Amino acid sequence: MKNHIKRPFRVAIEGNVGAGKSTLIKYFENFNEVELNLEPIETWRDLNGHNLLQLSYSDPQRWNFAFQHNVQLSRLSIQSKSTNKAIQIFERSLQNNRYCFVEMAHDKGLLSSPEFGVICQWYDFIEKNVDIELDLIVYLRTSPDIVYKRMQERNRPEERTIPLEYLEDLHNYYEKWLIEKTNYNLSCPILVIDVDKDLGDSQRMDMYKAFEDAILGKIPVIQN
Repeated sequence: MKNHIKRPFRVAIEGNVGAGKSTLIKYFENFNEVELNLEPIETWRDLNGHNLLQLSYSDPQRWNFAFQHNVQLSRLSIQSKSTNKAIQIFERSLQNNRYCFVEMAHDKGLLSSPEFGVICQWYDFIEKNVDIELDLIVYLRTSPDIVYKRMQERNRPEERTIPLEYLEDLHNYYEKWLIEKTNYNLSCPILVIDVDKDLGDSQRMDMYKAFEDAILGKIPVIQN
C-alpha cells in the first residue's frame, strides 16, 4: 500500500537528449529547500563492471530489456526515497521511462511483447503500491535537429552512435505523452518551456529566473 504521509513537492524535468535538463536542475543547487536528483548515469555505466548504457546504444536488440529494467529500478530508488527537503527535482522520471522509452522500444521491436509485458507489470505494481506521484512536469521542448547538434558538441562516448532518427522518434513520444496526452492520463500540470534558442549564460539565467516560482510550486501552472 502507498504511504500517504506528507511528502515533498516533486518536479520532473523532462526533455530529449541534449535539451538542457541537467543545466536547469543545476540552477537550483544553492536553494536550501530543494533536493536535486540528476540521472544516475554512473549506475548505468557500471553494473558490476558492465556499461549497460553503452551496450543499450550499441546493440539495443540484445540489451534493451536489461537496460530498461535497470533504469526502472534506479529511478524507483531515487523517486521513492525520503528527504527532509520541501522540494525534490528529478532529471526525468519513472513515468517518462514507462511512457516514452519503453513504449518506443516496444514499437520499434527492441522489446518483445513478453519483455514489454514484464516491464509494464512491474511499473503497474510500483504505481499501485509506492508513492511515485509527481506534482509538476517541466517539459523542455526542442527540435530534434537542434538537440542532435548539441549532442554532437558535448560528445559523450555513449551518444556518438545515436542517429538523428532516434532523437526524432523520442521527440514524437514526448509529444504524445506531454502535449497530445494520448499515452497516459497525467494528473499533474505540465510546464512547457521552448528551449530551441541557443542562449548565453546571462540569458539562460534570466529564463530560469522567470520560471523559478512555477517550478518550485510557489505559483500555479495554468494549463491550456
